[in-house]
Amino acid sequence: MANITAGMVKDLREKTGVGMMDCKTALNETQGDIEAAIDWLRKKGLSKAAKKSDRVAAEGLVAVVVEGTKGVVAEINSETDFVARNGDFQTLARNIAAVALKTGTTDPEALKAAAYPAGGTVGDAITHAIATIGENMTIRRASALSVGQGVIASYVHNAVADGLGKIGVIVALESSGSADVLGDLGRKIAMHVAAASPVALDSTQIDPAVLEREKNVLREKNAGKPANVLEKIIESGLKTYYKEVCLVDQAFIHEPSKTVSQVVAEAGKAAGAPVALKGFVRYSLGEGIEKQTGDFAAEVAAAAGGNA
Repeated sequence: MANITAGMVKDLREKTGVGMMDCKTALNETQGDIEAAIDWLRKKGLSKAAKKSDRVAAEGLVAVVVEGTKGVVAEINSETDFVARNGDFQTLARNIAAVALKTGTTDPEALKAAAYPAGGTVGDAITHAIATIGENMTIRRASALSVGQGVIASYVHNAVADGLGKIGVIVALESSGSADVLGDLGRKIAMHVAAASPVALDSTQIDPAVLEREKNVLREKNAGKPANVLEKIIESGLKTYYKEVCLVDQAFIHEPSKTVSQVVAEAGKAAGAPVALKGFVRYSLGEGIEKQTGDFAAEVAAAAGGNA
């Protein structure tokens, strides 16, 4: 067997864009012949994956995995919506979230270097999936929450499979109280977050620049009024703004007469111990991505050499 060096693997990876493990396998199969290894990868369909990396991937799945007092939500993108119904892609998305939970790694690039359950790295698994399914795929983002004691509750909206859907939410509740009470409350809050889409837990977590912009809008709308009056208007306006965007200040969708913070405080009695809402993560698939527009059917027909 040829002596395959790290430099040879690196060289082949740079030439093809294929994962390290696949490059090493190709070199072993071809006795270290770089050109033959390139052909081997092409025959396996793996080198095609690199050519798809410049395509916009704005569809896919949001995956949620919770284990005890830890939880992760991750967005794994593909090019088209129907890939979300592919069993292999669903397994990939769920496993990537599970790897993030196990390793505590949420940075997409670091995640790609982490070990994948079926062998190789997460990056290798993505490359295989791209070659097999035929679309570009990316790990867009991932976030984790944990508590010392309490629960991490979750909710997935438009679920296509367990823990996989279009919107994924995790909520952290810290308490030594009843796990059943906390679990029920947490799921209801997670559903609220999915529907109400708060931007921050409370006012202290809002970007100062965003707050200043809100203040400027209020100043301009009330220009010419005395300074003391303007100050009160701004104060009142911000309170209204907080009720719209801060989770703790929003009217709870399950009990609109109460705020989320009031519901959490009252839950302490039923739980048998004080409850603290420590944080939330809400991912909506493709938010903020500029999607390409075009005739996908025509593209498929062109790729197949036919007519639409």
